[in-house]
Amino acid sequence: MRKTLTLCLAAALALATATAADHYRNPVIPGFYPDPSICRVDSDFYLVNSTFHYFPGVPLWHSRDLVNWEQIGHCLSRNSQVDLSGTLSGSGIYAPTIRYADGTFYMITTNTTHGGNFLVYTDNPRGQWSDPVWLEQGGIDPSLYFEDGHCYMVSNPDGGIWLCEINPKTGKTLSPSRNIWNGTGGRWPEGPHLYKKDGWYYLLISEGGTEHAHMITIARSRKIDGPYTANPANPILTHCNQLGQNSPIQGTGHADLVDAPDGSWWLVCLAFRPQTNMNHLTGRETYLAPVRWDEGAWPVVNANGTIALDMTADLPVPVSSQRDFTTDVRFSNRQPLGHEWVYLRNALMENYQLTSDALRLHGTTATLNSPDLPTFVGRRQQHIDFQATTQLRLLQASAGDQAGLTVFMDQYSHYDISLRREAGGRNSLVVEYWLGSIHHEAKQIPLKSAKPYLRVRGTRDHYHFDYSEDGKHFTEVAQADTRYLSSETAGGFTGIVLALYCQAATAASRPQADFYSFSYQPAD
Repeated sequence: MRKTLTLCLAAALALATATAADHYRNPVIPGFYPDPSICRVDSDFYLVNSTFHYFPGVPLWHSRDLVNWEQIGHCLSRNSQVDLSGTLSGSGIYAPTIRYADGTFYMITTNTTHGGNFLVYTDNPRGQWSDPVWLEQGGIDPSLYFEDGHCYMVSNPDGGIWLCEINPKTGKTLSPSRNIWNGTGGRWPEGPHLYKKDGWYYLLISEGGTEHAHMITIARSRKIDGPYTANPANPILTHCNQLGQNSPIQGTGHADLVDAPDGSWWLVCLAFRPQTNMNHLTGRETYLAPVRWDEGAWPVVNANGTIALDMTADLPVPVSSQRDFTTDVRFSNRQPLGHEWVYLRNALMENYQLTSDALRLHGTTATLNSPDLPTFVGRRQQHIDFQATTQLRLLQASAGDQAGLTVFMDQYSHYDISLRREAGGRNSLVVEYWLGSIHHEAKQIPLKSAKPYLRVRGTRDHYHFDYSEDGKHFTEVAQADTRYLSSETAGGFTGIVLALYCQAATAASRPQADFYSFSYQPAD
């Protein structure tokens, strides 16, 4: 009997392990991490995303199982690599591509505000990347393909996909640019990637624009410079059809393909999750799908060309669980800020200081509404339902100076909960809404505590703003509709960033804000 019970338990454990290994949840990287590109080196996968007006630029991820991703740095971490001055949420660093060849990693992208297409490279992805190598072929979303000592670049100048050979270390063009495909007729053919399989060159692109009509199409040729013939079953991934129209995932597109060590093929792509009136706030996120790619055949994504939040697939490496995105930080100079923290544009780093028990922000007259360099550091909202909490103290402040926590879509659209120094020297809790030319002060409450807690809770339809004097008992003071901060309303290509900030009312003021902690807790 005992032996039978032991065998049953062992079988149940094996079944549970096998089941876990076959299931994962999308998005694999939630929050504003769009335009994923992926490459493999032996059993290691590397992935990058676009960042627009945030710094450092182009987050770099590592994984062994394609499901759990660890951010190991950024490709653009120095001001000498990227100029973001005056950049807004619809410009700056566009879709990157990461590739590996002959011991070197390459990341190629576009700075749409300053300079155009460029690449950086390194032999150690966890270290520093080179200064920019500027490229001559225009367009956006450039990609690289390496073969037999040659490096080819594709991008989309003039509304089509163009190819040229380049020297990746100098940027010099080695062959004339040639138009090789214009897609299937969808607007804005972009995001091209080249692959070679079974004697065919495959060209994968995005069409339809990065909204609900987004789709992935593919063509192939026996020669790298064409002519390319479109897949009769295009698009190979889209949710702008009857199969995908009721999915909680929309805007599927901008994909990249990779093979795993076991011979299986996989696709990463962006998509978004509408949450209120078909609007979305968490940005375009990174999703994963299995691909069947038989010899000499066209690739088939997830059997029917759609993806789901809960996926079943034969993963190349067993996965027992997925990453928990809960964050609980006690700021101090004993621990630098993690890679998830970002600044607006090329931050003035002298305005950020880790002390023995706090993150100290030095405010300037550059406000959250400015295209300059406000004192701002934040992390992405990654879940529809969440709460984010911080404790702070406002120091050396004059009347009108303030510091707090912002729910930030862009300089025109954000909700703020803050401490503000009043004319009498006391602090008030203030909740403000900024929507283009509309500014509304929703609440002003006198505070007794010099170090209160501020909290934002997100739900599908509302942001709720709370405060506490003791960190235990919170009071809701205001709520606001999420839809007014959505991408559909605010525009741009980013998603919500939850940021700590400090700003001065006048040039003569030098306020400081000590933030002691920050926690982020998903609820969905």
